[in-house]
Amino acid sequence: MGASRWGVVVGLCCLALSARAADPAQNAWFKAGREAVKKASAGLPKAHARNVILFVGDGMGIATVTAARILDGQQNGKSGEENLLSFEKLPYTAFSKTYTVDFQVGESAGTITALMSGVKTRSGVLGVDESVTRGDFAKAKAASVPSLLEQAEDRGLWTGVVTTTTITHATPAGTYAHTPERNWEDDSLESPGARDAGFPDIARQLVEQPHGDGIEVALGGGRIHFAGKPDGLRLDGRDLSADWQKRFQAGGAAVTTRDELLAVDPKKVRHLLGLFTPEHMSFEIERRKLTPALEPTLSEMTAKALDILTRSPKGFFLMVEGGRIDHGHHAGNAQRALTETIEFANAVSVALQKTKPTDTLIVVTADHSHTLSISGYPKRGNPILGLVVGSIGEGAPGNEPVKDLSGKPYTTLHYANGPGYTGQSDAQPEGAKLFPHKPTSYQGTKLGRPDLNEEEVEGPAYLQESSVPLSSETHGGEDVPIYAGGPGAAVFHGVQEQNFVYHAMAAALGWAAPPK
Repeated sequence: MGASRWGVVVGLCCLALSARAADPAQNAWFKAGREAVKKASAGLPKAHARNVILFVGDGMGIATVTAARILDGQQNGKSGEENLLSFEKLPYTAFSKTYTVDFQVGESAGTITALMSGVKTRSGVLGVDESVTRGDFAKAKAASVPSLLEQAEDRGLWTGVVTTTTITHATPAGTYAHTPERNWEDDSLESPGARDAGFPDIARQLVEQPHGDGIEVALGGGRIHFAGKPDGLRLDGRDLSADWQKRFQAGGAAVTTRDELLAVDPKKVRHLLGLFTPEHMSFEIERRKLTPALEPTLSEMTAKALDILTRSPKGFFLMVEGGRIDHGHHAGNAQRALTETIEFANAVSVALQKTKPTDTLIVVTADHSHTLSISGYPKRGNPILGLVVGSIGEGAPGNEPVKDLSGKPYTTLHYANGPGYTGQSDAQPEGAKLFPHKPTSYQGTKLGRPDLNEEEVEGPAYLQESSVPLSSETHGGEDVPIYAGGPGAAVFHGVQEQNFVYHAMAAALGWAAPPK
């Protein structure tokens, strides 16, 4: 496809999604967000950021951060409690409310829209305001709200999206897509009405991005959403990876393996698409054992993205998601969720090394929490994934696992709900299909809690016990932390609505200074 025809395709996409788009400045959430930044900025010196990096730990609530901090410390030969993850060392912190317009406990689509557009919206929709109900594609174009990434492109900045999920999953898609249904990752997943109307699926919206000269770097999983059969799911038969390379000509590249990614010369390639797996990328535990030569780490993807984006003459915006933190939690498997969190922290460390604190604002937060809890009275240094060894109450710690009232030991980590309920049948619960090991399961509530042992609970396939039986653990509704450093970071303090993050980033870039 020639460059001229690409202009037509991109123009049509832009028309389909931008015509009569909503004016965010008239949105009540948008106005309130700007006012909140104005209030939080009172008395602070003015600061200007050339670049902004937003890190989103999907599902990374406070309990997840604490448990990952301890696990990371213990893996490095320490007791763990005194440890700090890389982003916990950033100088400014705040809390974010994660509810959506229609749900007390939010999910990734509605929450990333708040983070990226400054407008809180409904659960399940991306890049549109709350006037759109889920699946109503006819109203999407009129209700579209611009994202910070799109605004960066329009201003000549370079942009990037990095994730361990499919690149079309809710959080990455929230940086560039406008759709009433988060699951429309390719046209085969759209409703018949949306498909017949030619409504662009999320993968198309990524490749045909009409703002600026298109996204510079997009790295993650999800090849099946970019190709037709037999390799993919697309019904239109398009090879969107090939279209990406044609659109960007000599400066564009598409890679599918870790070796190909590491071989990319950032001085020669400006537009890079990396799709490393058919669906989501592997959990870090599996990647290390099974696919170390095929799949890059989140840290390696972040490093390559920054090698390219830091060449931008006007600055850049990058969103990096630790997406499989969330998936480990949904499976009721704390070990995978915490291992993903540690690698997420490693990616933040890479960004801190490759950028300057004088010109780059780094914001680290979560879109929502999960139901993980840290409880009991384990003694100092007790394995965070292990049985509670300490005290039954608040007395002196012992050296044997503490027992419950039925005489059974229990672990420090639990979930409020999910597949780890002791009454699960022997069938593999839905959430556990996210990793290739049959999880520990228990038969029959009549037998009560299982008689756990240390080897079992610290194994990678173990599902932490849960109080309520569900096939997949749910999100949690408590506030999540925000960590920030760099120009404009001082505005992050107190308890804020989630859309505050967008307004703080925009203000740091000097685009949307709070009204006087």
